[in-house]
Formats: sequence, C-alpha cells, structure tokens
Amino acid sequence: MLFSISLFGQEGKRTPVKDTTTVWNLLKYDAKTTAQGVAHAYTSPLRWDNDDFKKLTTLSISVFALSLADESARDFFKDQREDYPEFVRKAGFRFGKPQTFFLLNAGLYGTGLFTKNETLRKTSVLIISSAITAGTIQTFAKTAFGRARPYSEEGYDVFNPFSNEAVYHSFPSGHTVMSVTMAHAIAKQVDNTWLKIGIYSLAAITPISRLIDDAHWLTDVAVGTVLSIVVVDCIDKFLYQESKYTYKKPPKISWNFTFSGNQIGFIGTF
Repeated sequence: MLFSISLFGQEGKRTPVKDTTTVWNLLKYDAKTTAQGVAHAYTSPLRWDNDDFKKLTTLSISVFALSLADESARDFFKDQREDYPEFVRKAGFRFGKPQTFFLLNAGLYGTGLFTKNETLRKTSVLIISSAITAGTIQTFAKTAFGRARPYSEEGYDVFNPFSNEAVYHSFPSGHTVMSVTMAHAIAKQVDNTWLKIGIYSLAAITPISRLIDDAHWLTDVAVGTVLSIVVVDCIDKFLYQESKYTYKKPPKISWNFTFSGNQIGFIGTF
C-alpha cells in the first residue's frame, strides 16, 4: 500500500506535456514512412540469405503441388454455390475491391491523424505501404503470367502471357491480396488470439467468395495470401527496427510452408 501511494504521489506531481506536433507534420512523416516502407519491401530480395531462398524454393514447389488440385477444388467450390449466402458472396467481392479497400483505410488513417492516435496511424501506414507493394507485384504478375480464369473453361494450366483480356488475369488473386493485407496488418496490432482468429476469418470471406464465383483457382488465392503476409511482415519489421512508431513489443509471428504426401500446410504461429 505504501509503495502504491508513493507511485501515485509521483504521478500526481508530473506536469502534463503539451503535444505541439501539428497534423501537417504528422501527415508528412507518415507519407515519408510509407515511401520508405515500400522501398524497403521492394529491395528486400537483395538482403535475402540462404534460408530465404530455401523458403522461396519450398513455396514454389508447394504451389506447383497445390496446382494439381486446382480442378478438383474448383468442382468442390462450384458445388457449394447454391448453399453459399448471396449477401456474403457480394460482401466478399466488394471488400476485396481497391475502391472499398482505400476508402476504409482512408477512414482509419483520417481518424488516427486528426486524433493523433499513433496506433491507428501506424496500422494505416502499414496497410497502405503493404497494399502498394503487394498490389503492384500482383498487378504485374497477373499480366505477365496471363493465366486463364476458371470460368473460361480453358483449364488450370492455360497461360496467355501479357494479354490485355481480363479472362487471362487470374494469377494471383487481387481481391485476396487486398483483403488479407488489411486483415493481417490489423491483426498484428491485436494481442488477443481469438480476436486475431476472428479478423482472419472475416478476411477469408473474400478469397472463398472468389472461389465460389469461379473467378480464381485455388492456387491464385493461396499465392495472393502468401504474398500479402510476406509483404506485411517485411514492412512491419522495418517499422519496428527503424523505430518509426512505438511498439509495445517486437512483432512475433512466423509463417512456414510444409508439404508431405497429400497434405500442404501454411502455418502461422503468433
């Protein structure tokens, strides 16, 4: 009790420090940090070690193995369409659209900026810098690979590189990139495991809806998910190491790929 009284006494003697940082200065700082985060993510392969290249090799092999199940997975999700709620399917589609994504993030950042809430600002910067990075990679990749969408009925192994037709822009899934990027960035700010699971479950509605809509193959969604997680983790680690914002504790989450027999795993530990 005496120790507690002493602490409260010391707290009471402190003089409140007035925050003189202007909204304009915070905006400039966040914009600069966003640019630095994007640049760091793009140049990350230059800093990869042997373990990183091994993970890339494992991922490539896993994607190839998973592609063998694309046709059967398509049949499964098509069979679920009649029982899948229409409003959930539409919500999943709209949430993954860039317009919705940037509108939600603008609201999040605007709230954090004008209330000078560093946690909201940090989360928003992480979201937008990750979205810019993963989104541009996804946009280039879908054109470069030119993979035919399932509804084209051309098969999972048909590619028409650098085609301007949307029907050949299946790999990877852009909707998945947007939804998983936002969910993963927000989940990293949460300490409660069950709340994390809830956030990821909501984010899963978008990729599942794209599979139900016959717009993507299973590997399109899987690679979009992996791309988002890798980019978010990369930029989050950069923000922490460079002390751009206050972190209660260092980011601790690891993702590993594993496959054996007829099983493929993508495991996240937090």
